[in-house]
Amino acid sequence: MPQHSQPATEGQGGGTRSRSHSPVIAAAVILVLVGVLLFLVLGPTDSTNGSNARHGGSAATTRATYAGIAVTHAQAEAPLLLRNYLGRQVNLRDYLGKGVFLTFIYTHCPDTCPLMVSHLHTALAEMSASERREFQIVAVSVDPRGDTPATVAHFLGVHGMTGRMQYLIGSATQLHAVWRAWGIDSVPDTSSPDVVEHTALIYGITGHGRIVVVYPANFTPRQIVHDAGLLARA
Repeated sequence: MPQHSQPATEGQGGGTRSRSHSPVIAAAVILVLVGVLLFLVLGPTDSTNGSNARHGGSAATTRATYAGIAVTHAQAEAPLLLRNYLGRQVNLRDYLGKGVFLTFIYTHCPDTCPLMVSHLHTALAEMSASERREFQIVAVSVDPRGDTPATVAHFLGVHGMTGRMQYLIGSATQLHAVWRAWGIDSVPDTSSPDVVEHTALIYGITGHGRIVVVYPANFTPRQIVHDAGLLARA
């Protein structure tokens, strides 16, 4: 299930570039989908007792036609309460009435995470102001050591996402509980301290707080543009 972020290597002209990872992306898409299916069938893990729990009980089949990968049975979102990089508490339930795109990334990622955020930025640029108000992008750190207020602020600034997405951070204990609840794997690469192997996907959540669609790491901006309004109104 983890999407492995390859460490950057020296390129021509003294710059850095990520190693070619197309085969890795292709394999990771399959692994991510398997992980997502298991998550949606077994339900998220209740971090209070370590058991699998179907939040919201039996789920209804989604009727919307999504550009992402629609799940057969809508799954109620798991609790998510953390502080963002500015120190403000963010509760996912605060966004009821809006669609939510929830992803799990880290700031030092040399390839997959920046690409995903770039696609989200492109999607936002293709929407009108009224369309952008219908949903919220939320990112949760998978690197409690490396994702600090300073590194997150820099990352958001570099990618033109300051004020356009919530980036939630926390202690290892806090983040591990969220990862478990959302079926996310995050494992530091022992050979490269700054690299984290993690589940790379986006959950699409309706305005009623139900997970109805997922997007693998190689999603396109058009998928987000297409689905944003559907999620808000579903």
